[in-house]
Amino acid sequence: MFDYDAELRPHTAHLRAAAAVGPRDRVLDVGCGTGQTTREAARAAPAGSALGVDISGPALSAARALSEGLSNIAFEQADAAVYAFPPACFDVCLSRFGTMFFTDPAAAFTNIALALRPGARLALLVWQSADRNEWSTVISDALSVPSRPAAFSLADPDSTRALLTGAGFSDIAFTDVHEPVYYGPDPSAAFDAVLHLQRAAGADPGPAARRRLHRAVTAHAGPAGVTFDSRAWLVTARRT
Repeated sequence: MFDYDAELRPHTAHLRAAAAVGPRDRVLDVGCGTGQTTREAARAAPAGSALGVDISGPALSAARALSEGLSNIAFEQADAAVYAFPPACFDVCLSRFGTMFFTDPAAAFTNIALALRPGARLALLVWQSADRNEWSTVISDALSVPSRPAAFSLADPDSTRALLTGAGFSDIAFTDVHEPVYYGPDPSAAFDAVLHLQRAAGADPGPAARRRLHRAVTAHAGPAGVTFDSRAWLVTARRT
């Protein structure tokens, strides 16, 4: 099983620092998955609250189970692009690689902006271009499959800045985040993790592709496990 939280541990630290959740903040976590970042926000806001939204029912079931004992946390299975959030409710919106897959990003960010109070903080992690992300290029080459273009839909700072400005955000900044992504403690675990992701996406690589994949993850094994280079943007802004 692929451990998404372990893969992105260094990235999560950057997001946590940028979001700077305070004790009374009401936090919205978009694309929360199994809820690690939502739980961190809830713990940082003991007199506030944290709401995680995601479209995956199984991920949210895991999030709820992992969040037992936290009284100020909630999860909703919802598309943040169209969900009827209470207006001007949240002090912080954060997302760890959860905003790149919107069908209509302009409408989605406008909807999110309407859920934030004036002056509220936005902190997003999004991938830079595919050619700057070794985890994408190496694995795609090994399996002879194209990279997922949607994963890099917010990679261009100029277009993303225009998108956020149009949605109602200001003070928009991009910080380069250059950290490794972790695929497992050894080549066998990394190989199994990638195959799990491929099968979840409806693909089943053949023998030749599997051999190439095993060579690729073995080549990236080191003292810290199997890691790949990555580049992301930490995007910060304020609700106008």
